[in-house]
Parts: sequence; C-alpha cells; structure tokens
Amino acid sequence: MTSTATRVLVLNSGSSSVKYQLLDMADGARLAAGLVERIGEDTSRLAHTPLATGGEKRERTGRIADHDAALKAVAEELAADGLGLDSPELAAIGHRVVHGGSRFTEPTLITDEVVAEIERLIPVAPLHNPANITGIRTARALRPELPQVAVFDTAFHTTMPESAARYAIDTETADAHMVRRYGFHGTSHAYVSRKTAELLGKAPEEVNVIVLHLGNGASASAVRGGRCVDTSMGLTPLEGLVMGTRSGDLDPAVIFHLARNAGMSVDEIDSLLNKKSGLIGLCGDNDMREIRRRVDEGDERAQLAFDVYVHRLKKYIGAYYAVLGTVDAVAFTAGVGENAAPVREAAVAGLEALGLAVDADLNAVRSGDARLISPASARVAVAVVPTDEELEIATQTYALVSA
Repeated sequence: MTSTATRVLVLNSGSSSVKYQLLDMADGARLAAGLVERIGEDTSRLAHTPLATGGEKRERTGRIADHDAALKAVAEELAADGLGLDSPELAAIGHRVVHGGSRFTEPTLITDEVVAEIERLIPVAPLHNPANITGIRTARALRPELPQVAVFDTAFHTTMPESAARYAIDTETADAHMVRRYGFHGTSHAYVSRKTAELLGKAPEEVNVIVLHLGNGASASAVRGGRCVDTSMGLTPLEGLVMGTRSGDLDPAVIFHLARNAGMSVDEIDSLLNKKSGLIGLCGDNDMREIRRRVDEGDERAQLAFDVYVHRLKKYIGAYYAVLGTVDAVAFTAGVGENAAPVREAAVAGLEALGLAVDADLNAVRSGDARLISPASARVAVAVVPTDEELEIATQTYALVSA
C-alpha cells in the first residue's frame, strides 16, 4: 500500500446482489455508493451514486449475467467518476462475510487458505457464505495484487464466554457439526457500542452497553467494556428477537410437532420460520411503519404483533441487564431502532426501577445524529445511534492493511 492510498472499497455480495461503497479513510468521506440487484435475471439493475461530485444517481438496466459482470459494471461506473479500481489511491477492498465460525475473530487478510476456510463454513451459512465467496473471488481476479480483507459478521461475538456460546446438547455432536451460538450483525454491534461510549464521553472499556439492532433482521447484544459477552442470534440468524419475517426464539419441539402432525417437510418448516413468521406471520406486515399505522386505526392483529415484538425485546433488555450486572446505556439502532419512537418508548416502559426511561420530547425528534433520548436524571442512558456497517468494515480493513 502506498502512503497516498487511503481509499477502501466495501463490497457486500449477496446471492443475487452486490452493495458497495467507496470511502476515503483520510477523512471518512463517502466517494460513491451503489447497488447491483437481480443478478442473473433479464431485469438486472445497477444504481450508482457519485457522492464525491454530488452528481445525480445513474442507473443501468438489462441482464447482468453473474457477479463477475456485476463487479466489472461497478468498476466502470467508478471509473466514469475518476475513481476506478486501478487508481493508486485505492488501498484495499473490504468484504462483508457473514460467517467466520470460531476461527475468525478479527478482520483477516484474504488468502487462498482463508477462502477455503470460509467455504468450509458453508454448512452453517448456506445462504450467505457462498455469495460472499463469489464476490471475493471475482474481486481478487479483477485486482489480484490489491490487499483484500474479510470482515466477519460473527467476529465481534467471538469474545462470548463458553457459558453463553454453548448449547446444552451433547458436546461431541455439537463440536462435530459446529453447533454453537455465533451471533450476527457484529459490525453493527461493534460500531454502535463504541459510538455509544463516545456519546457518553467515555472509552469503550469503561462502559457496559445493551445494543438493540432492530431492522427487518433484529438482534441484541450485551457488551461489557467493549467486548461482547452475549448476543441473541445463535447458530443462525433465526434465534432471538421477533423479526420482520423470522420467528426468533421458539420451542424446538414446534419443529417436531409440525413434522408429525402437519406433515411438513424440513424445507417447509425452514421457510415457515424464516420467511413467513415474525411480524409478517402475526399480522401480514413486516414494515413497522405500516404496523403502527394499523395500530393507530385500532387493528387488533397489528396490535398483537406489536405487543409480541415489544414483549420479546423487553425480555432481552432485562436478561442482558442481569448478564452485565451494571448497565451504562441501552442503544437503539438500525431501521426500526433509529426511526420507530413508539418501539423505543414501549421497550423501556415499566423499567424505571432499572433506571431506564425515555423523555417523550427527545424520543419524538427525528435525526440522523447519535443522541440521548433519556431524561438528564436517568441512571441509565437511552441512546439512538445510527449504525454504519460500511464505515466499520472500511475502518477495520484500512487499519489492517495500514498495519
């Protein structure tokens, strides 16, 4: 890496999409951002925004055959803005990788061996790791000499003690099949817990934070002194909080019951719990804005969905309060956490004895800035901290290649 190379391209490769951002780590500026979607279909679409120049969003439509063609198209769009992948100012490419298992505990320089290990983890991340690998291989082929870094969703949670990470099943069976609690959304939890400490004017090592990442996928974490000690998602992102289409916590015997009494196959149950449950299963909507609109109109199904969602959320706040012993802040983040004031209010309602409360006026303010919404007298701060997973990936990537 040359001393003038300060740019990092962040790639998030899905099964049929590629999200990307180009950032300059000299000042954290976003130079470009975009999305390629419906890869492999006749209706493929690339939307590119040249943020550095303040130009208008550009779109191209038509079939983009595969990830190789998608990344080449991204490279063309960046080059049109003078930000091409061949630029000497590009320091590295940072890849979001969903599952790093127990081995990858920090951002990792990508080698053939690392790719092989990510591939070995496909059984515990069958939907995500193959797509991540495809993006890595394609980007390495485009710029084989450029440092490329894998930043793992699971890495932040590898500091969990065994008492939190282990399921109470036969140890030999668990170890043979990598069955343990890994957790996800790790880059978001890392970023938000650190930013919450900054908001309180303290170092991360001095603060205990409960982070609530509430989007269509949702997870909670207990962070003690900057290190995760528990998180709600487990072997897969299905465990934990009620989500947009996922059930969250469930008696495992429900699966056996449905197989025996409803005649459902494993794949049908998998689809039910991941795609047809959670909020959409309870009321037919997975958008919290629409659910709140229906609640305000007196819709009983929407009210039930909201109540179940909040009940689970409140249980995790209480549980992680107990895990941490003392709590300095509860931080809400992601689409619902940042924007749904009624969810924040309801989640801490009745927890005044734990030092938790929100100020109604502060909670009602809509802002893109990190902020406190608790009364000045509150024993525990309640914060809204917009997450920035791309910046976190870029920061970790640049720190590694700079070192």
